[in-house]
Amino acid sequence: MAEERRGGASLTLFGATGDLAKRMLFPSLLGLERDNLLPDNLRIFASGHSVHTQDGFRSMLQEVLAAPSNDAAMAKLLGRISYFSLDVTAPSAFAELAKSVAITEERTFYLSTSPKLYGAICAGLEAAGLVSPQSRVVLEKPIGHDTASSRAVNQAVGATFKEESIFRVDHYLGKETVQNLMALRFANTIFEPLWNARAIDHVQITVGETLGVEERWDYYDQYGALRDMVQNHILQLLCLVAMEPPARFDPDSVRNEKVKVLRSLKPILPSQMDHYTVRGQYAPGVSEGRSVAGYAEEGGKASQTETFVALRADIANWRWAGTPFFLRTGKRMPERRTEIVIQFKDAPHSIFQGVAGADLQPNQLIIRLQPQEEVSLRIMNKAPGLTEDGMNLRPLNLNLSLTEAFGQAEPRRRIAYERLILDALHANSTLFVRRDEVEAAWTWIDPIINAWKASGTSPKLYASGSWGPSGVFALMERMGRSWNE
Repeated sequence: MAEERRGGASLTLFGATGDLAKRMLFPSLLGLERDNLLPDNLRIFASGHSVHTQDGFRSMLQEVLAAPSNDAAMAKLLGRISYFSLDVTAPSAFAELAKSVAITEERTFYLSTSPKLYGAICAGLEAAGLVSPQSRVVLEKPIGHDTASSRAVNQAVGATFKEESIFRVDHYLGKETVQNLMALRFANTIFEPLWNARAIDHVQITVGETLGVEERWDYYDQYGALRDMVQNHILQLLCLVAMEPPARFDPDSVRNEKVKVLRSLKPILPSQMDHYTVRGQYAPGVSEGRSVAGYAEEGGKASQTETFVALRADIANWRWAGTPFFLRTGKRMPERRTEIVIQFKDAPHSIFQGVAGADLQPNQLIIRLQPQEEVSLRIMNKAPGLTEDGMNLRPLNLNLSLTEAFGQAEPRRRIAYERLILDALHANSTLFVRRDEVEAAWTWIDPIINAWKASGTSPKLYASGSWGPSGVFALMERMGRSWNE
């Protein structure tokens, strides 16, 4: 057999038979294939612990992706894929994979495995001679469970790959509306003069899920809502809201500004925990019209892990001093909702006092990520018609629905991973997380976790299908504010 010609690009996916690969990564690759966005010469090497023949793995993918047998894009994607069964903890196991990957010149390694395997995989790749200056590695979260373990994971990967070749995934950064937040702020002039503590009263960030932990109980019980959602997704959203305008839209410029925000977060002191943090755990209740078990019942044992957390965060810099950020996330919420609410301050003086319907409501800019991607601005407006009292004022939402605005140009809803995979293949790390970002976030989170442990208090129970324990409302009400419902 003639030796294969060297060159081209490759994507090697470790953990190819795992849940994330089946639900997100391969569907994203198929979406990119349909849009002709994958490089023509890209080869995909799928690796997993399970034993599959090449035809068996491709048949499994065809079934998982629910693609018809005559689907041209699916056939083209399957034609790119080769499967390798290997034990990543044994360096010698990489030899067979290396024979194929070594033929390609530009290599992307996607690690969709447990982070405890990252070091072993990187060492195996290096021992097999697969790491070159053109190589890059993509890491899934979580990067550790605290500052110390995060540094250990980063050091293990950094022993093989340089920082500029490490792409840490936070899939929220691949969402269209999250990127649109940057466009909203930095491609328009109308908001920047008001984007500060002088005009903004407070900011709310909500990530609500109707689902429980389901099959992820053992994993989730080691992390909880604070580590699983706040340390990465929610703090990334906070950074995009609070960051200074970067000099350029490039990886270092954007990520430098995000790191400044994380380092400006005021530590929550142990004496402030009762007023600044709320922990909850879902109990039995009704979710999406059906009775559901509580978290402890699902796991079959009592647990001190929180499935809900709400926090007040303060940023100690000139732009945001005095403007609190309220963060909340939870499982078994009444609805699936991810949104950022920018609430502006009240009008300093109302000339409409005593007029019907003249209770002025503050302006709100709402950036909604799910279930629908849209941006709306609430303003006060005169309602049509005549009244004896003069003008009748009502709040009015000016809506920008991305689905409606770009419905014809964007016939399908993209998976956030499509953007991230495409950027990784093109070595664009702007929407990925840098090491100092990860560690700065853990530095703020760790004292909260330690204070909770030291207090010995348990998470407050809340009924499934509610917005969390009662303390979440007091968190804002004691400051004269309320959650956007």
